[in-house]
Formats: sequence, structure tokens, C-alpha cells
Amino acid sequence: MFCQVCGALNREEEEYCARCHSKLLVLSGQGTDAPSDFEDVPPEENFSFDEHLLERISILEEAVKRSAETIRELMTALNKQERSIVVNQTGVSALRELLETKRIVATDEWNELWQSRMDYQLLALEKRERFVEVKDRMVALFNGKRRKLFTELLDDAEYALFGFDVERAMNALETAYRLDKENYELGYFIGETYFNDGDTERALAYFSQVLAAAPEHYEGLVYTGVIQHERGDAEKAEAMLQRALALHPDSFLPSFSLGAVFAARGNLASAVTLLERAVSLDPVPEALFLLGSCYYEMGKPTLAARSLEETVRRDPAHEEAYHLLGLAYLDRGWHQKALDAFRRAQRLNPKKLRYQDLIRYLSGHRESPLPEVSAEARGWLDKANEASELSRPNRVLSCYRSALEVEPDNPTLLISFALVCLEHKRSKESEAATRRLLELEPNEMLKATACATLIEALRAEGRFREGFRVGNRLLKEGSSSFARAIAYYEMAFSLAEMEEDLDEALDLARRSLETSPEELRQFPLAALGWVHYKRDEFDEAVDFLSRSSELDASAPTLTHLGMALLASGEDEEAKRVLAQAREVEGLGMSVQQKMMECMKDTNRLLERVQEKERR
Repeated sequence: MFCQVCGALNREEEEYCARCHSKLLVLSGQGTDAPSDFEDVPPEENFSFDEHLLERISILEEAVKRSAETIRELMTALNKQERSIVVNQTGVSALRELLETKRIVATDEWNELWQSRMDYQLLALEKRERFVEVKDRMVALFNGKRRKLFTELLDDAEYALFGFDVERAMNALETAYRLDKENYELGYFIGETYFNDGDTERALAYFSQVLAAAPEHYEGLVYTGVIQHERGDAEKAEAMLQRALALHPDSFLPSFSLGAVFAARGNLASAVTLLERAVSLDPVPEALFLLGSCYYEMGKPTLAARSLEETVRRDPAHEEAYHLLGLAYLDRGWHQKALDAFRRAQRLNPKKLRYQDLIRYLSGHRESPLPEVSAEARGWLDKANEASELSRPNRVLSCYRSALEVEPDNPTLLISFALVCLEHKRSKESEAATRRLLELEPNEMLKATACATLIEALRAEGRFREGFRVGNRLLKEGSSSFARAIAYYEMAFSLAEMEEDLDEALDLARRSLETSPEELRQFPLAALGWVHYKRDEFDEAVDFLSRSSELDASAPTLTHLGMALLASGEDEEAKRVLAQAREVEGLGMSVQQKMMECMKDTNRLLERVQEKERR
């Protein structure tokens, strides 16, 4: 019997193909030598050909009529379903609007929960379709003694996936795999699932077993190489991917993955060669973007722009591609094209600060977030940085004071000195510097940073109410969403520390999350978690503090998370998190330090643009 998929010859009693493990199909029916029913009919008794055609036409007319009726019924059912979906969607939208209006839920909370649930359902659907495709091959590869139990477990997994219960399906598949650890198709499916879920350690364990059973398993080699690359073992990653590339030199995945490994190691020439081959096989946006990034790093803005233009043509929602395309245009001196690219990136992510600053600059507003410092004062700052690296805090403060003697009203020096004082527990000097800076009426971003620094200095002395008033003043005077986000955050944190009006604190924290730039998102999340903790809502506190620590694992956030875990009864996890908080002590950034870092990044980028303009 020949396989209908690969054409291999199999024994008649086989159920699955020995080569590709596809289910064999048996064709049945009369052979060509079978006698015809019409051979013994005398010619004069044969029916009329015209009558036969009329009969066939009548049958076809009836079939068409019934098909038309079926289509009408399906269209009616589809229209009813569409109306039902519209009604349900309207109800959900009305409920969402009502909850947001009454400040019961925040927009971001709703969107994130909706997205996570939708992703889970779509993931389960994708897994189900993939499992149905390979289930027969898993059964064909089984080489154990309990085939019936094995097939029952696979059936259980399939039923679970139809019910969108991924966890139960994975439990059934892992139990089935223990019955036959040589079944590389099943092992690969489990490993692939864990890889897609982000659990690379468990995925690597399964891929290792797959390669032990089938050393030339192409996908197993690729995934193992990618995981080794993520773990920082570039040599193992390269070896695995080279093997996969040797097996399938005309395949996209090993070329792209190996190109990514070379790009991460700084071997841009080799990366470009592989990525060019990858995009010639399959021009997916991520491969085109990585190729454009390599060209840009190599100082080839024209080639970079060409690759990035193709990226955004294929994926108009690729924010990072628009940003890098704008930088490539700037390197070529095409300012109008750069401005258009940055505006497109901002429309995709309106809360990102760097787009706002670049667009403002290219639109003619040439003011930098941090004013320039004179050469003499810059010399003192360099000495302060050297002293900081040698852990000499008194020398650091002395150098900053000397710089301020040169330029006592320079906003950049004042905010930098205030932050250094705050870091070294000199809240009085920090307060004086920030109040002096606010008297100079700086730009909006500097003003918000100064207010945040002043509030932190007041908080260090237990003056929470005064800090709340500073935040309220910033809220009234600030015109940008950035300033309002900082004001909401600081006011919410102050109320939480005072344990006063926690309902208002929760509302302020939600408003901060809604208006916060992407670069500062971890801070309103931390404030929301801390407010929930003060309200004895520990599950919500753990959720928000966990999300904040994923963005930036600072000691205060991890400490608060550990306290919330203890209060919710998760003692072991709380111990682990509190131990982690001790390890990262002093490594995380406060909100004002993060804001200062954002302004420095923007200044460096604008200086680079100005340098290109002068050439």
C-alpha cells in the first residue's frame, strides 16, 4: 500500500506510514475489470439519451434549489448571530463606560485583562489546531506497552483544548509522554508549548530529550539554539543553529535565528549575510527590522531605510521600526521624512516621551529638556562622577557645590545636586535646591522632576501632607499629561503613607496609570499596589506590585510586594521576594531618577541630531 502523503510503500496491515507516520487511507470500489451492469442489456432496450439528460438536469435543478435554500438559512442564521454579537458588544461597552465613569475600574486595567484573556483563548485555539495536525503521528510513533492508555490521554488533551483548558491538556500530554519518552513528536509539542509560554527552562528539558531520541530533529535544534542564546551561551546556540542550517539551508528559521545570534554578538557582517538570506526566503517584518538595525549600526542609513520601509509596509503597526526609520532619515538629512516617521511612531504609542521630544525638536521647538552647562561647571561635574565611582560621597557633594558657585541658577546643576543630596540622605539641601529651581520657572519636564524630588525630600522627613500640597500644585499648574501623571502618582503615594482617604488615593493612582508615559509605567503600578495593600486588598496589591517589579525590580517595590505576599498567606514566596529586595538594595531607580535619566537620554539624542545638522 502506498502512502498518499509521501508515496512510501507500506505493508497492507500497517495503519500508519513507516516514513512520515501519516494515517494510511484505503481506497475501495470496483476495479476496471468488474462487469458493467449495462453489458447484458440488449441495444433496443437501452433508455433514450435525451430522457437521461432531462433526468440529470432535473436532479441538478433540485440540488441547486436545495443549495439555495440552505444558503438562505445560513445567511439568516449568520445575520441573527451578527445582531446578537452587536447587542452583546454594545452591552459590554456600556458596562465598561459605566465602570470607568464611576472610577470603579481604570481603562488600562480593563484593556490589559481583556487582552490577556483574549490571548489565552487564541493561544488555546492555536494549540488545538496544531495538536490535531500531529496527533496521528504521535500515535504512530508510540513504542510502549500501554497504547490504549496513551491514546486515551491524547484524547483527553484534545477534549481539554476544545474546552480552552490548556493546563489540563498539558497535564494529560505530560502523563502520556512518561509512557513513551522516545516519542519525539509529543516531546517537541510539549516543549514548543512551554517555549511559547515563556517557560524556557522546561522547554529546554523537553527539547533535549527530543534531540536524544532524534539528533537531527530540525525544529528541536532551532528552538534549543534560540533558548541557549537567550541564556547567554552563544557558543552552544551557534552550534545548534549551524546544525539546523546544514540540514535545511533553504529554510528561513535557522538563517534568521543564527543571524540574530551574530547580531547580538556584534558580528554584524555575518548577521547581515544570514538575514539577507532569511528575508529572501520569507520577508517577515521582524527579520526585515533586524536587518535594518544591523545596517544602521554599520553606518549604512540608506540600506537601513530601505529595509525599514519594507518593514513598516508589511507591518504598519511596528512602532520600533518607525522610530529607527526616523533616525535613519535624520542621518541622511531628510528631516521632513524623519518627522513623519516619528509622528507615526507616536500615533502607535502616544505615551512615549522620546517621540514627543523628537517631534517637538524637529517641528522647530529647539529647547533641550536639560539646559547646557558651562565648560568650567562641566569640569566639576566630571570630578563629581569620578568621586562617585570611588565611593567618596563628601567629595561628590563638594564638587557639585563648586559647580553651583560657577552657575548658581543653572537648572541642570540644581536638579542634579538635589538628586545627589537625596541619594545621600541630605533632604534639607535637596529641598533648598528644588525650591530654588522651581522659582526659576523651568520647562514642564524639569518642573515635574523638581516637584517629585521635593516631595521625596519632604517624605523623608515625614512631611507627607506638605508633599501632598506640592503634588496638588503641580496638578493645577501642569499642562502636559506627563506632569499630571507625576502629580497623581505623588499625591496617591502621600495619601497611602498617611492612610487617609484611600478611595481618593486609589482614584489618583488609577489616573496616574492612565496618563503615565511608558518609560515611567512601573511607578503608578507600584502606587496602585501600595494603595490596595493599605486597603487590605492583598490579591490586588500582589498583582500590581508584581507587574511593577517585572518592569523594574527596585528594593521598595519588592519590599512592598513581600509584605503583600505575607499578608495574603504566601509565606515562602514572600521570603524569596524579600531576599531579592535585599539583593537589589540601591540598584533600582526612583521616579525622579528615572525622569532625570529620560531627560539625559533625550539630550543625548538631540545632540546627535544637532551634530548631523552641522555636517
